[in-house]
Amino acid sequence: MRTSFALALALLWAPAQNEQLTISNVRATYDLLGPNRPDDKILPGDKYLVAFDVAGMKAAPDGKVSFTMAMELKDANGNVLYNQPPADQELYLTLGGDKLSNQSVYIYSNPNDKPGKRSLKLTIVDKATKATQSFTREFEVLPKDFGIIRLSTSSDAGGTTPAPLHGVVGQYLHVNFYVVAFGRNPGTNQPDLSIEMRILDDKGKPALAVPVEGHVTRDVPADWLMYPMQFHLGLNRPGKFTIELKATDNVANKSAKKIKLPLTVIEQKAPAE
Repeated sequence: MRTSFALALALLWAPAQNEQLTISNVRATYDLLGPNRPDDKILPGDKYLVAFDVAGMKAAPDGKVSFTMAMELKDANGNVLYNQPPADQELYLTLGGDKLSNQSVYIYSNPNDKPGKRSLKLTIVDKATKATQSFTREFEVLPKDFGIIRLSTSSDAGGTTPAPLHGVVGQYLHVNFYVVAFGRNPGTNQPDLSIEMRILDDKGKPALAVPVEGHVTRDVPADWLMYPMQFHLGLNRPGKFTIELKATDNVANKSAKKIKLPLTVIEQKAPAE
């Protein structure tokens, strides 16, 4: 099966072609507005997203910037896996300036993708000045294994509105993810999955006496290669916390690599009289 790709913007800084455009603050993140990933390695089926800032765009008086993007993806042998011709884009710099912040490119891999290294090249052209920059970044698809993939946080239960893990007391967030490459019980053809979320405070102490848990043992269609999961997160007090996600495949007796996410919650206070 072929890998599917979704393109939002750009990638990593390569040697400059035009000094009018510059790229900075490049990082791989857990989806849009999410915290940094620890590395550039993903499991088959995962979503790989790189965020960055681009400065030097020529904005119209109303803040609109117009540009094109083209992308090419290659495997380790230089074979082209995907090619997108230049596509028109428009965004608004509502607060002024010439910088597009927290832009991103993301790629959905397939649960049956072959392991190996990939390289992405993306070219940006400012339509107002014709300034051009190209960007390249490498990542690796690991061999198939049980794990947590496509992690994101959102303000809505449908997972369509990205939200950072920087919230306000009284807010609700949703931690969304999938588990992939799980085993199935030979008798029922169903998985046996245990999922838990634990919240630690800034001293490493659990916020709750027991973690929030979920279990999946039925109603998983036979052709599903990955299964969606979600935890609700109520921000009821300020502080700095760590979210730990853990998944266990009880059929295969495997545990996924634990994922840790930083969470910051602030409190809005009445103005001093």
